[in-house]
Amino acid sequence: MMLVIDVTKGMQTQSAECLVIGQIACQKLIVVLNKIDLLPEGKRRAAIDRMAKKMQRTLENTKFRGAPVIPVAAKPGGPDAPETEAPQGIPELIELLTSQISIPTRDPSGPFLMSVDHCFSIRGQGTVMTGTILSGSVSLGDSVEIPALKVVRKVKSLQMFHTPVSSAMQGDRLGVCVTQFDPKLLERGLVCAPESLRTVHAALISVEKIPYFRGSLQTKAKFHITVGHETVMGRLMFFSPAPDSLDREPVLDSFDFSREYLFQEQYLCPAAADAAEADEKAGRASAGRCPRQQWALVEFEKPVTCPRLCLVIGSRLDADIHANTCRLAFHGVLLHGLEDKNYTESALPTLRVYKLKQKHGVVERVLDDHSVIGRSLFKKETNIQLFVGLRVHLSTGELGVIDSAFGQSGKFKVHIPGGLSPESKKILTSTLKKRGRAGRGEAAEPEEAERPEPAQPVGLSLSFKRYVFDAHKRMVQSP
Repeated sequence: MMLVIDVTKGMQTQSAECLVIGQIACQKLIVVLNKIDLLPEGKRRAAIDRMAKKMQRTLENTKFRGAPVIPVAAKPGGPDAPETEAPQGIPELIELLTSQISIPTRDPSGPFLMSVDHCFSIRGQGTVMTGTILSGSVSLGDSVEIPALKVVRKVKSLQMFHTPVSSAMQGDRLGVCVTQFDPKLLERGLVCAPESLRTVHAALISVEKIPYFRGSLQTKAKFHITVGHETVMGRLMFFSPAPDSLDREPVLDSFDFSREYLFQEQYLCPAAADAAEADEKAGRASAGRCPRQQWALVEFEKPVTCPRLCLVIGSRLDADIHANTCRLAFHGVLLHGLEDKNYTESALPTLRVYKLKQKHGVVERVLDDHSVIGRSLFKKETNIQLFVGLRVHLSTGELGVIDSAFGQSGKFKVHIPGGLSPESKKILTSTLKKRGRAGRGEAAEPEEAERPEPAQPVGLSLSFKRYVFDAHKRMVQSP
């Protein structure tokens, strides 16, 4: 990456955002201090040295610490200066670039995919697309697809640096002339082997928050999602591994639908001081631990065409560009795309993301050694029949099962298969409290004016999972 800085102004908001993108997408950096011709000649060297030191301090806490800084004047005198004005420092920049760049190994196999950055027509010949081949190879006579236009065209001619060629492969800069289409329809985009790219309406991505973004990442929030050349609005739902899998090694090349995941109200930041509060909001038992990997379901406002495992960047581009804040919020990898337009019915039910629900109530009184009446776990209008058969835990240690509703006021009967222990009975029956009449809507027991009322509350807790995409909203308890 070549980060170009106006030497008279230094780092600006968008320069910083470029540096953030560089940290995500690149391994090496060169800083170019441009417009050195605008500096007074007598103070030029000192001003360049000051800015170079400032840039090194900026890079201190990034992966680019110690990156080379080089001064240039790409267009001395500005855009209106005569062409006779020679650029300053450009030969040295080219030499530096040559020393820093390593040529990657190229592979002609795999499906053809090309990133197009310019498109124009030539009368009588066709439409030319120029760009870089990202994978595979292409030859004269091949058919290529322009996914954004949903058209397939035949390759009429190929050129590399104005030289006709019969084929090209991964890494090559290329001009591809195909049978005519309107070049205005494709300023930038992708060209590929027919049917090798998929158009997706939603996607599952791995997520990492960009530490410079000051806001929180909330479920249901909308972000600008950049995938390849496209930026579209998308709504997010965050989730993490189940609590027993927090320390699993991150997987960045696939998504496992066979595992269960825990719903999150927001992205959990490992470095945040309020991590414990975030844990509680997310429905996780607060233990000050954050998962090693987090994911999001992204639902796009309009479909996007992209390769699997491509880079995804989420941002708030509607924020004030002049404010001194980072608009880039998160980045990740697209692990799985949902191609079906009706993905909410066809695909999402297979995504096993659950919310952990916990309800708390108290034992009101004992019926017998194997039965108690509970209250304050449900609202009066709750259909308790839906909860019959679910296990509850007494704070005294016993395990119970919700047996039935008890009256109409939200109370319920709990069966305790193992019976109450002597200690629990002692706690529950240590005080007798007169109850002149049964609670409203409650079945009164004849010839009983006194009922055991606990001296201290004995708690009841009910825990269950509810899967976010289960149409039946079933409540599930672990075995």
